[in-house]
Amino acid sequence: MAKATKPADLRAKTAEELEALLIDLKREQFNLRFQRATGQNEGQARVRTVRREIARVKTIASQALKKNAVGAGAPAAKS
Repeated sequence: MAKATKPADLRAKTAEELEALLIDLKREQFNLRFQRATGQNEGQARVRTVRREIARVKTIASQALKKNAVGAGAPAAKS
């Protein structure tokens, strides 16, 4: 993933697509961490970008889950 994903693009995705994206990002984060540990990491900024992308995807997924729960008549989770 070369560019940061915009929140509007993430909101248009399904839960399965968000889950697949999250898995890919976590795999990339693991690889970057491994590269840093072995001294092969050239792009330190990518670590930060991937970490923020993971947080962005998790936030959008959580918002969608809460929205669906409220829309279905189930009680909303306490914050």
